[in-house]
Amino acid sequence: MIRKALQSHDISGVVCSLPANVLMLSGYFPIVGTSVAVAMAEGRVVVLAPEDEEQLARRGFAHDVITFQTGSLESLVTAAEGIADPLRQLLASLHPQNQRIGCEQGQWLEPASYAAMHLYGNSLIPLLKEAVPDANFVDAGNLLRNLRKLHTPAEIERIRTSCHVAGNAFQRGAAALSAGLTEAQTAAAFRTPLYVTDPSRLDHGRADGLVSCMSGPNAASAYGAYARSRGRSIESGDLVLVHCNSHVDGYWTDITRTFCIGPPHQRQREMYDAVFAARDAALKQIRPGAKAADVDHAAREVMQARGFAQAFKHPTGHGVGFAVIDHNAPPRLHPRSPDVLEEGMVFNVEPGIYVKNEGMRHCDMVVVTLNGYELLTPFQQDPGALIAG
Repeated sequence: MIRKALQSHDISGVVCSLPANVLMLSGYFPIVGTSVAVAMAEGRVVVLAPEDEEQLARRGFAHDVITFQTGSLESLVTAAEGIADPLRQLLASLHPQNQRIGCEQGQWLEPASYAAMHLYGNSLIPLLKEAVPDANFVDAGNLLRNLRKLHTPAEIERIRTSCHVAGNAFQRGAAALSAGLTEAQTAAAFRTPLYVTDPSRLDHGRADGLVSCMSGPNAASAYGAYARSRGRSIESGDLVLVHCNSHVDGYWTDITRTFCIGPPHQRQREMYDAVFAARDAALKQIRPGAKAADVDHAAREVMQARGFAQAFKHPTGHGVGFAVIDHNAPPRLHPRSPDVLEEGMVFNVEPGIYVKNEGMRHCDMVVVTLNGYELLTPFQQDPGALIAG
């Protein structure tokens, strides 16, 4: 797919340093952000990685991994200085002179790969121009975004694994959920299983994620651009919204479940019924060739019929996998979206209701298949499974 895209754009190669793009090109999710992936139109992919990431870098599918040092006790250098010589040598060996080479440009929303993440920014272009002065460097942003919106079977399998790990965390977290816990304690109970997994069952090198919990009146504002757990103690009768962004080796999830502490009262039952009906209506629209706006409309029409039109305050979904919490990642399930669904697209479906003192969202992940879709998060799929003690 990468080779075909480069050839169709008359680009001899592409150089990427953003971890999600390095992952897409090479199957390796960089840790500190200093790695670079080079993919050539004839099919060769090479990764430049710091020495201490070599073992993980070789877990990908790159044809070769070349290591470099970003510093030692004998020298104090920046990442750009450390990669300059090996990058120059690599590009010289690939013979890209007098050809077009694509680079990342424009706006990107990048999932965090570590506690802090290095970004080359504008420093990479001068290095490339010095390495191959006769090459023509072009903006490959749209090419890369188009590649990221369609997932290969191998990538879908890794996303499926990420969802499996998250599903285990949701089951274990729900078993521990009860009145008296704070939102922060609840989030921790759901997050810990994301990275404490059984390595004999899951063949991955890195698993982690972020979980937030918003309960009672705090959940009413969960439609915002971000979520945060607070010190509020969960009470009997509360709706407890748990939002998870997790990854296995850089393939991300975006999942939400809303639990009720004890049997739901009348309005809560109406909210559950509306959210699940909107979810079902949206899922029925998903197939290759369907308009993303029609999927959003199906969910929104149900909300309107049940009196919650104004309470559904965000789009129905967006692309997930390489991206996470990126509302501009295609396909955008938005009333004004021009996107059309294609086989291999992975995205979330997240109808929600946010009213005074309460909020609810049910967010699943799906992949578009040849004849419809596959639900990647087949757990806690009815209100009865969301009642906690």
